[in-house]
Amino acid sequence: MRDDVDTYVRTCLICQQDKADHQKKVGLLQLLLIPKRPWESVSMTTSGLPKVGDLGSIIVVVDHFKICTFIVAPKHITAEGMTHLFFKHVVNYWGLPKDIISDRDSRFTGIFRSSYSNSSDPNFP
Repeated sequence: MRDDVDTYVRTCLICQQDKADHQKKVGLLQLLLIPKRPWESVSMTTSGLPKVGDLGSIIVVVDHFKICTFIVAPKHITAEGMTHLFFKHVVNYWGLPKDIISDRDSRFTGIFRSSYSNSSDPNFP
């Protein structure tokens, strides 16, 4: 049986692509500061869901002090669209956070920040 498993793993395309030596080295984790008040520091990510109408994902905004918010969004949302939803569902209720952490790439984050700064406060994180 071991020979069968070895043969399968050697010939499996997905197994070969997911090997650790084919992936970029990751850096060290950065310690997050403990916030002193709610909505001072937040992180956000998107997660796909089964499509209902034109909606097919959810934006999860986590306050590192206390609470989280779930925002229903289109499956393929732009940075500008995410900025609009972020302000509508987070900033309007709790104010602008000091820090925003996102797992999106730097290009998306840059567009998110610039679409906010074009329309509002220059102190955006």
